[in-house]
Amino acid sequence: MAVIIAQHGPALRRFTLFLTAGNWSRAEELMQETLIRAWKHPLSVAPSDSYSSCRPWLFTVARHLSIDAERARRARPQETDISVLEETAETCESAYDRVVTGAVVRQALARLPQEQREVIVCTYFRNLSGKETSRLLGIPLGTVKSRAHQARQVLRLQLDRSIFQA
Repeated sequence: MAVIIAQHGPALRRFTLFLTAGNWSRAEELMQETLIRAWKHPLSVAPSDSYSSCRPWLFTVARHLSIDAERARRARPQETDISVLEETAETCESAYDRVVTGAVVRQALARLPQEQREVIVCTYFRNLSGKETSRLLGIPLGTVKSRAHQARQVLRLQLDRSIFQA
């Protein structure tokens, strides 16, 4: 078997990857099953055989196993692809992260003085411009800018502190 794997393993791996459309785990399973069949039928792949008889036999077995696996997949209910599970996990993690981040930001905003909090809420959460915020709050534009600057500095410190405490 070592001679067969050394001579035909790389080509068989490429062929099984082709048969499985690049799915490494299915290609490995297909290759293992092909080699098990070769081990069970030593006369079909005897090391004394030439390239012309051994490799085509291995490729034919791999192709037939691939066809059988595809038929079995069609007969069974739809398998959940691992990428779907990974995407779901990422979505759950990102949703969790958004909730936690939102809670941390709300806590940091609550610690700001009322005047600074109003400016941050208007400019960042309501997407108002400096002029619109100035008009809405009835304060000069320069005051809006200075309050926003001060609030960002305080928030940055609070958020950095909460990240490192977590």
